[in-house]
Amino acid sequence: MKFTGTNVLVTGASRGIGAEIAKGLAAMGLKVWVNFRSGEAEANAVKADIEAAGGKAEVIGFDVSDEEAFVSAIKSIVECDGELSYLVNNAGITKDGLAMRMKSEQFMDVINANLKSTFIGCRESLKVMRKKRFGSVVNIASIVGETGNAGQTNYAASKGGTIAMTKSFAIEAAASGIRYNTITPGFIATEMTEVLKDEVKDAFTAKIPMGRFGKPSEVADAVAFLLSDHSSYITGETLKVNGGMYM
Repeated sequence: MKFTGTNVLVTGASRGIGAEIAKGLAAMGLKVWVNFRSGEAEANAVKADIEAAGGKAEVIGFDVSDEEAFVSAIKSIVECDGELSYLVNNAGITKDGLAMRMKSEQFMDVINANLKSTFIGCRESLKVMRKKRFGSVVNIASIVGETGNAGQTNYAASKGGTIAMTKSFAIEAAASGIRYNTITPGFIATEMTEVLKDEVKDAFTAKIPMGRFGKPSEVADAVAFLLSDHSSYITGETLKVNGGMYM
């Protein structure tokens, strides 16, 4: 992949899909800022893996739902590197429950952690990137933001909002040479899905035309494409990485 920029911030990069995205982008020559909220040891392990493979990485800890912390982190990156070329808003949480029993706090906790944090990242990256009239942002949403899902009203709202919000940022930022796109992963084999019972995995797999869960690296490759120069005329789009489960 070809990249004009030099560095990238990946939120929620201490494990799972975020860690794979960080490692993949580092392998392609970018300096990666590995964000974590509570998994400092895991984030340092990701950094060590990247450096062992010959890449460049720094660890930066902050809670993405804390606006002041997010703004300060981006400022620190720019002070260190002189720019922020790319951003991947990947961090997020779930607090599942049936809608009729869901507390407003339970709903808003997920909205703040997933949607508000992505807004902050998109806004602050636009402020920084427009100075050089270059940059690319990828927001990680979910197939649930497109289809809905029982027990995930809050999560679906946060991810559906991310899709719509990304399009709006793409429109506003296009004249400044900055692109905003979304990826909606389906069922991906991570630590979260490993704990599922075999019969549950089989039931989900039966709904996937390609007949398997996705690999984190397949999401990471899609992220790399949307950040890279190879997608220079693509903005405001939603790329589905779901094995055909939702088309």
